[in-house]
Amino acid sequence: MTENPMDGPREPGSQWYDGEAGPLVRPYALTGGRTQAGPSGVRFDLIALVALDPAAPALDDATALGPEHRTLIRLCCTETQSVAELAADADLPVGVVRVLLGDLLELGRVVISRPVPPAHLPDERILREVIAGLRAL
Repeated sequence: MTENPMDGPREPGSQWYDGEAGPLVRPYALTGGRTQAGPSGVRFDLIALVALDPAAPALDDATALGPEHRTLIRLCCTETQSVAELAADADLPVGVVRVLLGDLLELGRVVISRPVPPAHLPDERILREVIAGLRAL
């Protein structure tokens, strides 16, 4: 046993940030060691929007879901959120959130969409001609 000035004696090998933070939980413990998110071909960009699937069963029926899955579902109940917002609000790493969202997508609990991309900007040459024309007025 070693002595930690913040919280007293502790077992060798246990890692603590400080007396209030508690034990360190590795991200792979939350995902069962998985690092790939969901079905193939689905990308969970930081700006991808996540919403609850209206056809999904109620949360009470979700006995197979872990507490982190339930947290993500609760966060999506009020409004559509981006992957980055979910990670911040759930206080989870983005990689973990992507794997958990993949699980929820496979179970039919959420739908993922991308925001409408911004319009393609016109060619710089055209913009310069417009500016030159406006200055000539």
